[in-house]
Amino acid sequence: MTFKLTPELDVENITKSLAFYIEVLGFSILFERPEERFAYLDLDGVQLMLEEAAGPGRRFRTAPLEHPYGRGVNFQIEVKNINELHERLLKAGTKFIIPLEERWYRQGQIEKGNRQFVIADLDGYLLRFFSNLGQRPLKA
Repeated sequence: MTFKLTPELDVENITKSLAFYIEVLGFSILFERPEERFAYLDLDGVQLMLEEAAGPGRRFRTAPLEHPYGRGVNFQIEVKNINELHERLLKAGTKFIIPLEERWYRQGQIEKGNRQFVIADLDGYLLRFFSNLGQRPLKA
């Protein structure tokens, strides 16, 4: 399967970030290049790459990098079971930027629903996890 968009996130510490993404969020490593401090991850078909900012890999930057790295971006990530992930994060003591909510978004004459929450990873990237609630007619 080919993906049309796979973000690559600079992280301060690849070891700590991998522990968070794998042990807390439930991602798995598809492949990694430890010598470059790089890992390619997957969660329910959502894929992203992590690379240590000070590591020996290639750099794609247009300005100096300052912590928190994730300013100005949030990633919407669909998961199979939002309640299970939410419980796992509660047990891990994760701080929620937006708590678990049911949110409906207008798209023309319908609304599409998400059960969702937002957290920040260790480098400030906002992760908006959701499960699809389907759609309904637009309320008048």
